[in-house]
Amino acid sequence: MFRRSSPWQEKESEVTPQSVYVNRRQIMAGAGALFGLTALGGIAASARETRTLAPLKAMKSDFDPGEELTPEGAVTSYNNYYEFGTNKDDPAAEAWRMKVTPWTVKVDGMTDKPGNYALEDIVDYNALEERIYRLRCVEAWSMVIPWLGVPLAPLIRKLAPQSGAKFVRFETLADRSQMPGIRWPVIDWPYVEGLRMDEALNPLAFLAVGFYGKELPNQNGAPVRLVVPWKYGFKSIKSIVRISFTDDMPRTAWMKSAPSEYGFYSNVNPEVDHPRWSQARERRIGEFGRRETLMFNGYGEWVADLYRGMDLQKNY
Repeated sequence: MFRRSSPWQEKESEVTPQSVYVNRRQIMAGAGALFGLTALGGIAASARETRTLAPLKAMKSDFDPGEELTPEGAVTSYNNYYEFGTNKDDPAAEAWRMKVTPWTVKVDGMTDKPGNYALEDIVDYNALEERIYRLRCVEAWSMVIPWLGVPLAPLIRKLAPQSGAKFVRFETLADRSQMPGIRWPVIDWPYVEGLRMDEALNPLAFLAVGFYGKELPNQNGAPVRLVVPWKYGFKSIKSIVRISFTDDMPRTAWMKSAPSEYGFYSNVNPEVDHPRWSQARERRIGEFGRRETLMFNGYGEWVADLYRGMDLQKNY
């Protein structure tokens, strides 16, 4: 009997970033001695005690594309979080190690309010919104997810960036003891992403602390992540531990790793292909077949003016 793949599975050759592909032989060479231990750990992971996800209260918002939600089980089991491994199911198997309470976010750079902030001082849990956004991965698959969180813009203003600050830099936790994927040089750790200041202040930019009515699971970026729905998914950085204000464009993780494939802006654009695959169509997880990809992932009315006059082929 043949084993049928889950409908959301892609061929590895279609989705593996070049830097991961190039490093794969090195990774596999070093992994041979650990295979038995890793296999046993993977089997045991499902039996590990996992964090209980508390329910969250959130106000419904008008941000809803009116499309069917992606099944929660697919969202929690199929994702990219290379700090836990390069396979889609690695985060779900390995992220139980990460401790998410208490959580501190360092704020520095060109700001009048630098410091180390508890998550509760950054996110008002009494004023959470539910926003249903499309998520479009650069690998040409997509989801629809009901995020819970707060708009980014009020937080940016609260942190008082100085007038010369033009960009916001975000950084993910990089803890080898909690994140087994960091042992491999897939990227230059820690994971870094960034937005231009006007992008960060756009009403769509969102800090998520939950989805599907409860806290975020570890594998999906707990306890706090960015959601930027008009950009490819890798811009929506997970498990944020640092926010920096700067006058220089941040060199993001994938820009450093594969600059010819992953630019700073990374707006969803069906007219600009990835060097190794088309971006004109996408596969919605949970569906069969492919659908047309929308410019700016369908959020053009909110964000197109941010890029007026820019060459989006050059500024990919």
